[in-house]
Amino acid sequence: MTRRWYYFVPAAGEPRGLQHRIEAETLKDLPGSHEFYSGWQELARGLREMLGGAKRVAMQYSPNCAVPYVAMADAGTVDLVRGMGVEVASSANLIQLFESRWSQEQLAAHLEAGRRVDRVRAEAFRKISASVRAGGRVNEWEMQQFIRTRFREEGLVTDHGPDVAVNANASNPHYEPKRDASAEIHKGDLVLLDMWARLERPEGVYYDITWVGYCGDRPPEKIQKVFGIVKGARDRAVARVKEAVASRQTLRGFEVDDVARDYIRNAGYGDYFFHRTGHSIGAEVHGTGANMDNLETHDERKIIPRTCFSVEPGIYLPEFGIRSEVDVFVDEDGARITGEAQTEIVLL
Repeated sequence: MTRRWYYFVPAAGEPRGLQHRIEAETLKDLPGSHEFYSGWQELARGLREMLGGAKRVAMQYSPNCAVPYVAMADAGTVDLVRGMGVEVASSANLIQLFESRWSQEQLAAHLEAGRRVDRVRAEAFRKISASVRAGGRVNEWEMQQFIRTRFREEGLVTDHGPDVAVNANASNPHYEPKRDASAEIHKGDLVLLDMWARLERPEGVYYDITWVGYCGDRPPEKIQKVFGIVKGARDRAVARVKEAVASRQTLRGFEVDDVARDYIRNAGYGDYFFHRTGHSIGAEVHGTGANMDNLETHDERKIIPRTCFSVEPGIYLPEFGIRSEVDVFVDEDGARITGEAQTEIVLL
């Protein structure tokens, strides 16, 4: 659309819309009454009438842009509505209420995608191990292509990736190998696999995991230590979610991040954990619900039933990086990890 339009859904009563006369079809598929304007003065009058005496409205606005994924309404529009004596509240929790809750069919699709992704992940580690132990040559990009091929064979789709990263490359959380820029995998290397995919079905939602392996019979002590810290942070964050859901406590995204981040900080590695603890998961791998974040943003959105999110703390040192990622689904009765959770470094 080239002209401004407005749509107001009151707590009670019919929705109301306001649109420009030269784009009269803008709201035609939405229920409720629709009014029209041409000039800016008429727009202002129409907007005031449309609000109908409302004292408080929710808009895609986030105070101080604390949750930028929600902050879609421009500052001028917020000024306009406030200028009519209306308080503007954030729609952040409403958005996830309508967009992020899964149906039973979506949960079933996620669980099935998880079984298939976990199977491919195990196959990928076995392929790396066979190559390294036989003295063969395999690189990150070739393993990425192997995983993508297996995804297609398993009826899985993904928007990009996966990430296959060796040693220092694993210290870049969004590393992705390229055909002409890819490290070979050798004995003594740490290998990180970050894999996400969904079933190629209308109800498909993503399953997203990260595991690490070591090419050898015994990882160095430092790798073992860092893995243990990352796993501990992951497990404590998950435990906090389970505890809150079981006791019907209100829990917000930033509080989960605090648990994982404090654990890593107390272990002396706080400076090496430089991304949020987790993200919402849905039909897009990064969904529209609450993120587990008190670093990149201060996410005050509530964790609500029938939503899913990742828990994926990491420590990224100059020589290697380790992340451990699981998906957590919350319903009315509890919270659970939806697939396999790594408890030890995979020996390749």
